[in-house]
Parts: sequence; structure tokens; C-alpha cells
Amino acid sequence: MIFFGSLFRAPPALDERLSLRALLNLIIERLCQRYRLTLSLAVCLCLSAPVHASAIDISAKVENQQNSAGERLPETVDVQRLAPASIWQPELSEPSLYALLAAEFAADRDDKQRAVAIYKQQSFKKDATAVFERALSLSLQNESVGDSLQFAKTWQEQNPDHVPAWFYVAHLALRAHDYVLAGETLNRILRYDPRADLSEILIGIYPNTDADKRDLLAALQPLDSTQNASLSVLKAGLLYQFNEPEIAIVHINRALARQPDYVPFITLKADILRKIVTAETVANYLSQARLRNPDSKSLYLYEIRYLLDLKQSQEAWQLLLQAHERFREDAEITLLAALVSLDIEEYRSADELLNILAKSPAYLDRAYYYLGISAERQQQFDKAKYYLNAVMQEDLVLEARRKVVAFELLNDDVDAAISTLEKLRKQFSVFAPDTYVMQADILWQQNEPDEALRLLTRAARKYPDNEMLLFARAQLLDDKNDYIVKRTLLNHLRALDPSNLAYQLSYAQLLLANEPNSEQGLALATDIIQIRYDDPRYDNELHLQALNILASNALTNQRYQQVIDYLQTPYDVFPTLRSGTLLLRAYQGLGDNAKVEALLADLQKRFSFGQHNISDRIQLY
Repeated sequence: MIFFGSLFRAPPALDERLSLRALLNLIIERLCQRYRLTLSLAVCLCLSAPVHASAIDISAKVENQQNSAGERLPETVDVQRLAPASIWQPELSEPSLYALLAAEFAADRDDKQRAVAIYKQQSFKKDATAVFERALSLSLQNESVGDSLQFAKTWQEQNPDHVPAWFYVAHLALRAHDYVLAGETLNRILRYDPRADLSEILIGIYPNTDADKRDLLAALQPLDSTQNASLSVLKAGLLYQFNEPEIAIVHINRALARQPDYVPFITLKADILRKIVTAETVANYLSQARLRNPDSKSLYLYEIRYLLDLKQSQEAWQLLLQAHERFREDAEITLLAALVSLDIEEYRSADELLNILAKSPAYLDRAYYYLGISAERQQQFDKAKYYLNAVMQEDLVLEARRKVVAFELLNDDVDAAISTLEKLRKQFSVFAPDTYVMQADILWQQNEPDEALRLLTRAARKYPDNEMLLFARAQLLDDKNDYIVKRTLLNHLRALDPSNLAYQLSYAQLLLANEPNSEQGLALATDIIQIRYDDPRYDNELHLQALNILASNALTNQRYQQVIDYLQTPYDVFPTLRSGTLLLRAYQGLGDNAKVEALLADLQKRFSFGQHNISDRIQLY
């Protein structure tokens, strides 16, 4: 069964001559004794010459031999008509060495169809097990799973006692979603050996759709898996997915009875237990399993993540420190321990772990990034800038520099903030559009909207197809004075990405600013606030912006109660200055002086008008 594993996992490329020599040696061992010496000499002669140089001559010899024997090989074989075995076995004789050489040379010349056809034909002769396996391997590489299954099934029917073929057929039937045939073949294997290792059969066959999963489960249910761990765990996994944990636990326990310390079985049982017992019971089970398998990193990580899911961060942190002591050279464990330390504000522990991590070149940038985060949370902003400026890993550098810019703005050092962006632009041209947008935002905050617009216009000439720049430019344009230009830009962006809700919302705002009763504008904004929170498209910020736009439109039309209906609850949950200002004007319109005074006091206290607010400027990790 060694070949079975290599057949369904793509084998590494080998030297063609070595591959051919190994194959021919297998064939020779199966050929009739009276031909052994002659054929061995032929093989030596063939392999002594360069493969490519002799291919044409060998092929000619093959065809001459076939013509003299009255057995000419077909150019192609219609695999769809494979079922009648007579097509593949014109006579019961040994495989032809010359035919197999011709097949290998055809494969070498990328004539895969001819190579597969020859191998399939020769595999139906006597003592051709190795030829069948090579034929099936080529078929899997060059034909559909259905074609390979049809070939394997036909060959197995002619060779009913060849047990490995049962495994091939079972695996291919599962891959082809022929669960009836798969069930029949698996049942045959289990009758032959109830403890047969089915792990190779089950590689890569897990269905993607619920319908296929149900069909597979239906095919497996009649099979006796009492003594077969791999089949038991497959049933358990399917039953777990179909929310039948009480039955699933029976099957996973059978698997664990055979392999009590196999980690994937342990974690699957934990997944199932989470549906039927208390969290404390699951945690105890995991803890005991980890103590039995103290060198299993996977069990440590599973238990740690389970504790984090339960919001037991302190317990997870303690276990992470234990894991770090046991797996001191494991950077993944060290990083996770550092991040949990940050999360629970154990900054000393986090810094120690991150400094250990910084000794690894592969983790240096991540260590610096999170050292910067740690310093930021401790309000050590100069130290944070030092670490974040040192980050050079491409997937972290933009966010790191964004924080540095926020620190510079916090100190009112606009020149330093812009200098940081210009340096980043030179170091990482891929982020140039981002830096232009950030720089334009700084200019806008400094009451220089015209300069910000000129900067984005110049940037757009350099990057004419960049949607980020186009959208940032559109947002700086005035809804009324620049109506035509802004509408043209937003229509272009909406055409490029019709599903982009930010573009739709900006267009809605433009329409409503120029026509307070615009049906299209109202419809676009209303569609966004009607997106449910569990919808993948839901975005909390866009939702609130849409509410503000609708409330602003209602205020323009003097529908004050509608403003309150839109914004009072969102303001109570997530107050913003924009929402509060709109609410204040609505209460003023209604003449509700008590509400006006209370809300005004809240706005002054919450947003500290005219003062810098650290939490507004810096988004913490």
C-alpha cells in the first residue's frame, strides 16, 4: 500500500531516466521467465542511449513489432467507452516492453493522451499490477476523476482479489461523489479487515456542500465502524456538522478507544463536547488531555484559544507562559503570549516576550510593531515612535507610520507628520496613494482644503486608476459648487465598483444636498441603514454615516422628530459629535429647552470643543 499514498498526493518530480528504469525493473519482475534474459538485454540497450535521441527509433521498433504480431496500438482510446473489458484485453498475455517504452516516450513528449491510452491497454494483461498503478497515476494527472474511477473500477472487476485496487476505487468514488459505490467498496474492505487503515482513502475527499455531506453520511451509516478509527472519526465529524453531537460523541469515543492520544481526535471530541456539556467540563477534558500529551503544542494552543473564547484571559495567559517555558524556541507561542499580555495590560511581560522575539530576524518587525503598541498604551509616545519607525515589514509598515503621524499631530508638529509620510512614500512606492490621502487629510484638518485638493489632483495624475485617490478627491469637492465634477467622479467610481457602499453613500449625500427630496438619494441611504448587522456587507461606520445623512435631510425639511428617531438611540450607544449636533438642532426646532440644555452639556463634556482629545486622534490597537 506504499504506492497508494504516493498516488493521491502529487509526487515530487524525478529524473525521467531513473523513473523509467524503476518502472521497467518492476515490469521485468512480472514477466514470464522465458523472456527475462532477452528483455533485460533490451532494456540495457535502450537505457544506454540518451532517452530523447532514441525515442523515435524505439517508437519505430514498437510499431514494427506490433505490425508483425498483428497488434497495432490505437492512436487514442475513448475513455468514455471503457466499460467493456474486451477493448482493453485483446489477448491474455504479458505487457509489451516496447509498448511501455513507447508510452513513456509519449509522456516525455507531452503526448499524455497516447501515454495514458497505451498504459491502460497494457494494464489489462497478465501480471500487470505495476502497469495498472502507473496507468492510474497518469490518468489522475491528465483526466477527470470520473474517467479515472471508471478505469480503476473496470480493472478491479477483472482483478477482484487485488486488495489495493479496492482502496483506489473507494477513494476515487468518494472524490467523484459516487457515495453508493464508495459505501459498497468500503464495506468490502471492512469485511476483509475491520481495522484497515482508511486514512489514505479519506485524504482530500471531504465534501463541500451539505447535500454531498448528507449523501456521504448516508453511505457510511450502514458500515460497521466499531473497530475502525478513521471511519468512526469521519462519521463523528459529519454528525457534528449536522448538529447531532449526542450521536457524534459515540463515534469519536470509538476512535479514541483505538488511538487515545491522537490529537486531532482529541480536539474533535472537544468540539463535540462544547455542544453538549458545560464549559468547565470541556476545560477539564482539555487539561487532562494536555497533561497526557505534554509535548503537544497543538493541544496547548487549542486549550488557550478555548479559554480566550470563554473570556478567561488571565487563565489563558498563565497557560501561555507555561507553554512558552516548554517551547522556548517557538516564535508562534512567544508572539501569542506577548499579545495576550498586551490584552490584559501585563506590559512588563509583553515587553520581555517581544524583546525575546526581536532576536529572531523573521519576527523582528512584528516585535517592533507590538513594542510600539505597548509603549503607546503606556503613553510613552516617544518610545512608541522609535519602535514604529523601525518597522519595515510591508504588511505592517503603513499602519505603523499611520500611528507615528498621529503622534506627531498630537504634538501639533504638522511638518514632522508630513515628513513621515514623504519618507514612507520614497521607501515604499506601493503605499504612495495612501500617503497622499493621509497628507491631504492633514491639510484639510489644518483648514487648507484648496491645498489638499491640489495635492490629490497632482497625485491622481501620477496614479490615474487609483480608486482611493479618486474617492478622496471626490470627498473634498463641495457638494454644490463642484456638483458636476463630483457627480462625474462618483459615477465613474460606482461603475468601477458597483457594490462599494461608501461610493453609494457619498453619491446619496451629493444628490440630497442638491435636491432634498431626491428619491434616488433617499433610497441609496435607506438601503444602507437596512443592512442587518449579521450581513457581511454591514459596516458600523457607514451605517452611522447613512443615519446622519438621512437625519440631516430630515432636518432640512424641518422633520425634527424624524431626526430624533434616526439618531437618539445610536447616540446613546455610540455618541459622535456629528450625531449630537444634529440632535441638538432637532430639539431646538421642537423647542424642548430641557433636552437642549442637557445635550449641550453632554457635548461640551464629552467632546471638549476646541481642545485636542487623545482618544479621538489615536486609534489604539
